[in-house]
Amino acid sequence: MLILIFIGSLAALGWLGYGLLPFRPLNARLSGPDPLLQRTLRAVGEGEWKPAEQLLAEAGRDWDLRAYYVQHLSHSAAYDGDTWLRTWTAAHPNDPDAALISACARVDHAWKTRGAQRASATSSEQFKGFHSELLSAREDLARAAAMIPEDPTPLAKEIWVALGLGYPLDTMRSLWGQVTERAPHLCSAHFGALQFMCKKWRGSHVQAREFAARAAQDASLGSLLKVLPLIAWYEEHQVFAEERPTSDAFRSRHLVALVDAALEDAAAAGTHPELPWVRHMLAYFLFRQGRYRESVAQFRHVDGYTLGLPWHYQPFPRLSYRSHRTRAMWGALLRRS
Repeated sequence: MLILIFIGSLAALGWLGYGLLPFRPLNARLSGPDPLLQRTLRAVGEGEWKPAEQLLAEAGRDWDLRAYYVQHLSHSAAYDGDTWLRTWTAAHPNDPDAALISACARVDHAWKTRGAQRASATSSEQFKGFHSELLSAREDLARAAAMIPEDPTPLAKEIWVALGLGYPLDTMRSLWGQVTERAPHLCSAHFGALQFMCKKWRGSHVQAREFAARAAQDASLGSLLKVLPLIAWYEEHQVFAEERPTSDAFRSRHLVALVDAALEDAAAAGTHPELPWVRHMLAYFLFRQGRYRESVAQFRHVDGYTLGLPWHYQPFPRLSYRSHRTRAMWGALLRRS
């Protein structure tokens, strides 16, 4: 009896303090609700390829939407099985959409082969397979790009090849010029390029900050590129910093202005497919700034979904999401701010 009371007390404290309970399922594969994409992913998981074909047909030349769909379909092929994709390719060998997903899935498989550990914890055999697969993927992406020359998606995906193989900066600039010629404000491409510029990969804190600032300044409202300076700040002060930033650092006038600009951008983004993961970033920064009611408003749009920054940098992403969400709710309730 005492054991049950003790367990019950711990559960109550966990829920009250950190939102650890109840343990309702969280979706770690998406950043927010998307019924059409979710139905399609279930279908390809059952071996059906036509829903994926229809999904990309409906995206048309909306490059942000097309890149978003391809990203999730290629990830599914690389991590969950590609029977549906091989069936599609066999039925239509020259289908540009099938070729694009296949090429992108090869990039995703390369990163899966490498693993998520730091370089010091990655074996030489993993690196060999990683680099070999990326070299092959680059050829597949070139073939996909030739099929629809105006499509920026294969070029945007090559940024992750560039990151893995360590393209020289001049080569990366040439690739970036080709991407922006086709789609100047493609959100997923900018995120990939910012990662390339980060210190943890091929650049430096200064390069990342400057790239993010230029992109945010040049972007139209609603493109979601004004979140890039926040990501650059997070990479520098959270991922690479020897000491965690203080509450005062989060509440600096500079960072508050960056959050406000990203909020305005998000408010104008309409049905932009990348808006959910931007909301996760905003919810986190607003929480750290003590702006609890604003944070809760962002969490409500994406509640139950955990893909993306900042959670995937944490050892226990879902637990981190639960904790921040619930503390934001308690902050809003108790402080009315």
